[in-house]
Amino acid sequence: MRASRLVSLLLLLQTRGRMTAQQLAEELEVSVRTIYRDVESLHAAGIPLYGDAGPAGGYRLLDGYRTRLTGLSADEARALFLGALPGPAAELGLGAVAAAAQLKVRAALPAELREHMARSQERFHLDTPGWYSEGEEVPHLPAVADAVWSRRPIRIRYRRWRAPTEVERHLAPYGLVLKAGRWYLVACGGPAVHTYRVDQILEVELLEGDFERAEGFDLGAYWREYVADFHARLHQDQALVRLSPRGVERLPGLLGRAGAEAVAAGVRPDRDGWSRAVVPIESVDHAHTEFLKLGAELEVLEPVELRDRMAASARALAGLYR
Repeated sequence: MRASRLVSLLLLLQTRGRMTAQQLAEELEVSVRTIYRDVESLHAAGIPLYGDAGPAGGYRLLDGYRTRLTGLSADEARALFLGALPGPAAELGLGAVAAAAQLKVRAALPAELREHMARSQERFHLDTPGWYSEGEEVPHLPAVADAVWSRRPIRIRYRRWRAPTEVERHLAPYGLVLKAGRWYLVACGGPAVHTYRVDQILEVELLEGDFERAEGFDLGAYWREYVADFHARLHQDQALVRLSPRGVERLPGLLGRAGAEAVAAGVRPDRDGWSRAVVPIESVDHAHTEFLKLGAELEVLEPVELRDRMAASARALAGLYR
């Protein structure tokens, strides 16, 4: 544990530069007294680590000093290379850069950890798009990523689902999120932060100048809140349905978490072996399309509008196959 902390302290100073004992203690979640003892141990090991007194003081490494990454554990080495799989990096235009970085890290690792790294790449592969999608074309992703990195404002022409379907926006790009094989841009376009699908960007232009992110903005926290709000808005209505035993089995696969929760909440069996369940739905249109996938394994009882739509589709199908 202490050896791992010493390596972490060393790498913090290597990557961030001068840090006070208090800052190091907060990062490593130990006492300031422990930091003092760790610094003395690094001194004794010959590490060129110096401390400056005063308001602008702190600990720092001798200029130009770099440590090899021999402090990585086997699990850390595996995690490092699993987190740098080539697909997303290539989409960002960083495929060659990521490969070069991996080569440099590989060269710095001891032989045992190089073997762990090689096994990770041999035995794990990330393929983010779903089975029924080849993945969207995102020709403007590298330009958007460049704007995110350099804090450059952008002008985009964007296609959305409601009228007017094509709009122009001037944005401060805060960050990019990869969700289920699809890239999303989180950007500020005025008083609020919004989310844009990168594959729906038709044009992008980098503008002059730079921008400051809103104070306290946290991309991870924003995205968690965004996803939670999405799920809260996803199923605003519900339907009462009858399901065959096979329908009960297939419902979670059809509606995902909402279907699984409906089944877990309990189904009321009829005398004929079918079961009744209250199922959350997004809309009548969406439920009509999804429920048709269960065919004769599901009967809609309520709402009446949805039942009538299902009945009309059943009559049309019967007419086709008469």
